[in-house]
Amino acid sequence: MAILTLVGNPRAGSRTHDAAVAATAALAERLGDPARTGEVVDLAALASVLLAPTPSSPLEVALELVNTSDVLVVASPTYKGTYTGLLKAFLDRLPSGALAGKAAVPLLVMGAPQHALAVEVHFRPLLVELGAYVPTPGLALLESQLADLDAVLGPWADKVAPQVAAALRSEVRA
Repeated sequence: MAILTLVGNPRAGSRTHDAAVAATAALAERLGDPARTGEVVDLAALASVLLAPTPSSPLEVALELVNTSDVLVVASPTYKGTYTGLLKAFLDRLPSGALAGKAAVPLLVMGAPQHALAVEVHFRPLLVELGAYVPTPGLALLESQLADLDAVLGPWADKVAPQVAAALRSEVRA
């Protein structure tokens, strides 16, 4: 099982990146495959080539990593009440149905609790539109929770790992 972390923050080394990597590690541990969490696509590194008219090797590698993953943890900071344009531009590069057969877990980092619905109202439908099975509610993390991620991610991963595992085994993925 290959688990990929996809980070849509335009700033390298962001708190969103750190939260996404930690969430992926917590999920992978509970799925019994902590060794498969090393791949991270940080779109901050691809921003300069994402809209270029000519193909880019790093972009093609990132798209292939998405293609070969089984589980995607897709993370973004909340911008204007939803995910970033950078993430949307990357996902727009995927063909229709590209995430079919994959389980996706959306994660939004937000500054205010009123943005919590964005993960379900805006983010989940984007991943479903691309064919992903989103077996769990998305994770909405307040910036204030980032200081103690273990306290949040442990219980979260305990709850969602069985749902992701069931999705990976189910005929829905076939």
